[in-house]
Amino acid sequence: MDQRISFLSLAVADLDRSKAFYLGGLGWTAAFEEPGDVVMIRTGDKLVLSLWDRGHFEAEVGTVVTGDGVPPITIAHNVSTTAEVDAVLDTARRAGADPVHDAVEREWGGYTGYFADPDGYRWEIAYNPGPIGQVVLP
Repeated sequence: MDQRISFLSLAVADLDRSKAFYLGGLGWTAAFEEPGDVVMIRTGDKLVLSLWDRGHFEAEVGTVVTGDGVPPITIAHNVSTTAEVDAVLDTARRAGADPVHDAVEREWGGYTGYFADPDGYRWEIAYNPGPIGQVVLP
């Protein structure tokens, strides 16, 4: 098996709300859409973020566990500067992200903050000055 990820699929409670957040609020572009079912957004050279209606997700994958707390996953978006971290967090805030945690200097030398999408998925916006951080930049 190749060492790669092709799709990252998020089960969303309200596909129209998520579409408005990602496309309208963050300014991203859909690569494919099946109305009422899924919106796919190309987020990298060979990576697609799939926003999948929760009902359709559950019909194929199984029941989604719900409850209090944060979903047990983070999605990271790395940028080249600390100023870009702050700018992306500001964009997320204007798009309606809630909560938005302002960026701070991390003990490992980076600068990161977080925002939540409409379903509570946490996005880490990061400046990572180390070698692994440079590998993921365009």
